[in-house]
Amino acid sequence: MNQSLEKPSFPPYLALLIGVIAISSSAIFVKLSDAPAPIIATYRLIFSVLLTLPFLFWNRGAIAEIGKMPKKVWLLCILSGAFLASHFLLWFESLNYTSVASSTVLVTLQPLFAFIGGYFFFGEKVRFLALSGGLLAIAGSFVIGWGDFQVGGMALWGDFLALMGAVTVTGYWLVGQYVRQHMSSFAYTLVVYTATSMILVAYDLALGYSLVGYPAADWGWFFCLALFPTLLGHSIFNWIIKWLNTTTISMGILGEPIGTAILAYFILGEVVTTPQWIGGLIIIAGIYVFIRFNQPAKGVSSIEQATGEPKKLA
Repeated sequence: MNQSLEKPSFPPYLALLIGVIAISSSAIFVKLSDAPAPIIATYRLIFSVLLTLPFLFWNRGAIAEIGKMPKKVWLLCILSGAFLASHFLLWFESLNYTSVASSTVLVTLQPLFAFIGGYFFFGEKVRFLALSGGLLAIAGSFVIGWGDFQVGGMALWGDFLALMGAVTVTGYWLVGQYVRQHMSSFAYTLVVYTATSMILVAYDLALGYSLVGYPAADWGWFFCLALFPTLLGHSIFNWIIKWLNTTTISMGILGEPIGTAILAYFILGEVVTTPQWIGGLIIIAGIYVFIRFNQPAKGVSSIEQATGEPKKLA
């Protein structure tokens, strides 16, 4: 857990659980939409920004905060937005080539990259028992998707895209872990979502995707993607990353395949198989062991480790 002089107003681990439940709906909504993957990602973020803007009336301080952001913070937020845009493009595109289970399992392998990034960028060390729990949860993810993994052809390409989606979203969380020590959750989320939207629109225009002319049902799925997995999922993670580090959030997200499998059963009519039940129990056990034995993060910089106070961004 990140060191912070400010105490959270809501239990971070409970918020993490709520966020994981929310993001479990993401793959379902993407599958239900017939729009191209880049368009789905674009309107997911545009609608997220539009739904966030009204809250500026209750958070006038965020306007002043954004106006006073130094150049370095702007660059980091744009980098974070680029990582998030890449994640959505890669993951959504992967669902066109491989199954929901395969894609979701591969994209939730982000703890492997979070372990590495947390160590090199923040000096975080994970206890052996916590690491064992993390590897156990990852093994559970593979149990869920094992019977559904497709080999060869375009399915293999889809699996590769999903894995790259895991890499890019880890970059997004690592940047957020640093910047959120110096910015409010609302200001950071609004700036990053706006940057992500602009990057995605530029991508669509460059590749010749039409921004209009989609069925009413697709617009409904775009809105659902913005409301549930983004605002009630990623936005919650942006808030708790001030207290829980990237590795811990990535570990929690390993619960996503469980929620996705349950939703796929009720919405898409997919059968919950025995491996999915077994894998789900393994993931829950692994996450419990990780959280139980994970030591607090050492902070986001050597200065913070020594003083317990956030380093000022200038």
